[in-house]
This record gives sequence, C-alpha cells and structure tokens, in this order.
Amino acid sequence: QVQLVESGGGWVQPGGSLRLSCAVSGVTNDYYAIGWFRQAPGKEREGVSCIGGSDDSQYYAHSVKGRFTISKDNARNTVYLQMNNLKPEDSAIYYCAMDVTGGVSWYLLSSDEFDVWGQGTQVTVSS
Repeated sequence: QVQLVESGGGWVQPGGSLRLSCAVSGVTNDYYAIGWFRQAPGKEREGVSCIGGSDDSQYYAHSVKGRFTISKDNARNTVYLQMNNLKPEDSAIYYCAMDVTGGVSWYLLSSDEFDVWGQGTQVTVSS
C-alpha cells in the first residue's frame, strides 16, 4: 500500500519559514507526481504546489510563487515544501497527495488528479 505522512507543521510568526515533509512508503520508483494542498476553515481545498515524478517539473499556485519551493529527496522517499515569508492567509491544514494512476493533468493542481492522501499537518501563521 502507498502511504504518505506529512510532518513539519506548527506555529510561526508572519514572515517566518517552515519546511514540510511528506514521507512516502509503499512505492519502489519515482514516477509518481506529488502535490501539496491546503485547506483552511471555511475555504475550499487549494492546490499549492506539485512536482513531477519523472521530470521533476515544478508548479505553484499564484498565491505562493516566489515564497514556496517544492523538492524531492528520492533517496529518502521524501518530498519537501519549503515555505518562506509566511503570511496569515497561509494558515491551513497542509496535505500531500500522490498521483498513482498516471494522470496527465497533475500539473494543474486539481485535487481530482491525486489518488492517495496523507493525514495533513497544521500550519498556523499569526503574531
């Protein structure tokens, strides 16, 4: 079974930084795209960033471009989301998800393209 486990969330002041980790188990290759999503109270789930499995192409929501960076450490089977210059509106539960069916539109950051989800990690940005 494929399993994703997020970690690294917490509380930070505006302008601060956090690095989220998504540990992946149950796969033996690096072919699957992985995305980060977030959901704040009263808001729809929002795609934040994603990275390709085979080509490492990176895509970001407009709201986080220039502030967030997605990366992979294949040796550790871990995907990271480095979040800099955090804003209160970044507060949400952050989820990582994997496309295990070979979808072709993963780069659009649509949650429908992703099949396996982690449990989420809370990020709170406040002064």
